[in-house]
Amino acid sequence: MGRLVPAVTRAFDVLELFLEGDGTLSAPDITRRLQLPRTTTHELVTTLTARNYLVAVPEQPGRYRLGVRTYQLGSRYAEQLDLAAEGHEVARQVADTCGETVHVAVLEDMDVIYIAKVDSSHAVRMVSAAGRRLPAHCTAVGKMLLATLPQDELEERLDGRLDGRVAGSAGGRGLVAMTPRSITDPDALRAALAEIRILGVAGEQQESNPDVSCVAAPVRDRSGRVVAALSVSVPVHRWSEDRENELTALAVKGANELSERLGHRVTT
Repeated sequence: MGRLVPAVTRAFDVLELFLEGDGTLSAPDITRRLQLPRTTTHELVTTLTARNYLVAVPEQPGRYRLGVRTYQLGSRYAEQLDLAAEGHEVARQVADTCGETVHVAVLEDMDVIYIAKVDSSHAVRMVSAAGRRLPAHCTAVGKMLLATLPQDELEERLDGRLDGRVAGSAGGRGLVAMTPRSITDPDALRAALAEIRILGVAGEQQESNPDVSCVAAPVRDRSGRVVAALSVSVPVHRWSEDRENELTALAVKGANELSERLGHRVTT
């Protein structure tokens, strides 16, 4: 690797300061936070302003905010993103860490479609494939995505899925089951989604496959909108409470990494 250019590094340090707080800073703020000489700060701010990476805030004399050039660069980056390709790369990293199967999925109506999959390194692994479609309420990724929908949109989609279902024993309509542990009662699903909203992560134990349990976390784009979910799937003979906690943390880390690749700024 070649030598880093100090002046360029300092310029990026200045720009990255604007990702915090209210997005405005004065030259003295920059000098203090980066421990730079005042003349160096003045030269950096003058240069960045001349190139439209920074702009003076009219109503706040002496303060600056990010300029239009940063937006143009961000927009060009976003145009080149491929969720499936980025998802596969992050899924590979997560799978390499834990040795289990990792999926990235998106929501379509009341189903999930897997857009990326990396297999477990173990001999015993789940059978699935990118492009496969499953009922969202039976999967961890699907429940994670359903939990992020506005309530009115969720109810509309749920009503559409329930239309035409065979009435249950209590005379109501039920959701399709993939295993005996699948959620089929709409009220039970609503309760599960409410809990997921609080926890920020989702799980399922043998609800889509009698031999597999999963954990999932949300993936956001640069606007903060949830656009996908990342899950880790484990055969039940390798499942335990400690393993669930470990994989949940890993799923969150992977989902955050993918979110950052899509332009979302993850805060902790």
